[in-house]
Amino acid sequence: MKIAVLDDYARVAKDYADWDRLDAEIVFFHEALPDPAAELQGFDIICLMRERTPLPAALIDALPDLKLIVTTGPRNLSIDVAAAKAKGVPVCGTRSRKTTTSELTMALMLSLSRRVLPETTRLSSGGWQGAPGRDLAGLSLGIVGLGKIGQQVATIGTAFGMQVSAWSPNLTPERAAEAGVTFAATLPELAQTSDVLTVHMVLSKTTQGLIGPDAFEALPDGAIFLNTSRAGLVDRAALFEGLRQGKPAMAGIDVFEDEPLSADDPWRKASAEFGQRLLLTPHLGYVTEATWRLFYEDTVDAIAHFMAGTPIRTL
Repeated sequence: MKIAVLDDYARVAKDYADWDRLDAEIVFFHEALPDPAAELQGFDIICLMRERTPLPAALIDALPDLKLIVTTGPRNLSIDVAAAKAKGVPVCGTRSRKTTTSELTMALMLSLSRRVLPETTRLSSGGWQGAPGRDLAGLSLGIVGLGKIGQQVATIGTAFGMQVSAWSPNLTPERAAEAGVTFAATLPELAQTSDVLTVHMVLSKTTQGLIGPDAFEALPDGAIFLNTSRAGLVDRAALFEGLRQGKPAMAGIDVFEDEPLSADDPWRKASAEFGQRLLLTPHLGYVTEATWRLFYEDTVDAIAHFMAGTPIRTL
């Protein structure tokens, strides 16, 4: 067996699992592949890190030796699972940890609220204190999407003394009450009362561009907008125009339409335009040591089970 482990940007995949238990040739790829159809020829097994390298039907069909796909995480919408199954190629997932994204959400929220980047920049350039930051305690936190991650953010926000509200297309007052948050009937209504508006939704055809001009225009003065979920949930042009108008006053973004960002990506241009009002992080929501150990240990386990004829965690 010949195994490709893709998108190991940090060059740590080899250290986070016992790959030696597999009787196979293993190649770790540390950069995005310019031509996956050519560069993955001859590989029997492809291991993906989330959605970094999509596997559409055309690519799957272009790989005649492909026998197994393993993705980190329990699902991966960038894989054409139906095409893989049609070709007789099983797709296996791994377990995941749900606390990592909520922790990063709070890190972005705190960094922007307490002006961490402007103040460290001021200090490193020889200055001292600048304008004061804002306490989270007493602020209103609006959550778009109250699934597992959204509920964790609600719990942490409440612990910080924030007043938490939520909305999603399928959220009911009863479910909001069970989670201990206030129900908002519409997205603009949620935005109107949110000093911090954060997104935690699954991207689908019905949620594409969900956060648009109406939501940004409804934000109160000084509001922060956060997206650690999926880039496609947000109308990027509307966000940029909102930042120009001061609604939101600041934004923290961890997810992008095209990853990694190219040198001329619109987000890089926006970062230059908005400066420290726009805090960009390179999709760190799931990038933690504990998460990656789980990802890669489960990946190796999935390959071992496949080799033994007993695939596990199939999608």
